[in-house]
Amino acid sequence: MTTGRVRAATLAALAAVAFTAIGATPDDEAIRRGAQIYERCAACHSIEGNRTGPQHCGLFGRHAGSAPGYDSYSKSMRDSRIVWNERALDRFLQDPTKVVPGTTMGYAGVKDGSERADLIAWLHHATAPGHCTVQP
Repeated sequence: MTTGRVRAATLAALAAVAFTAIGATPDDEAIRRGAQIYERCAACHSIEGNRTGPQHCGLFGRHAGSAPGYDSYSKSMRDSRIVWNERALDRFLQDPTKVVPGTTMGYAGVKDGSERADLIAWLHHATAPGHCTVQP
């Protein structure tokens, strides 16, 4: 199996655990698709623990540029005054450099609106308090 397939299989397994932990049903197609879309993010981010990019655990309601233990934010991200919610994520994920000029996130964005909605649904569930542990 290629590395990408192994990683996708691992994320699918994690999604199954998350579905159980958060009470989502296996029929929840948006969350399942969102978990697959999150594969694109996994090169730099994880739910629990900082990597090249900050952890996503506790994302909703958090001020941009304030993930615990992550010190590599651009000044523009720290100063953006964004509080992460569905609407803010939708705008940011569509075109990160337009929403936060000077961000160091080198990703062109998720242009497809339905993919962004699925990704946000996954993030909302996978990062909810009690479903993941914020790593300092």
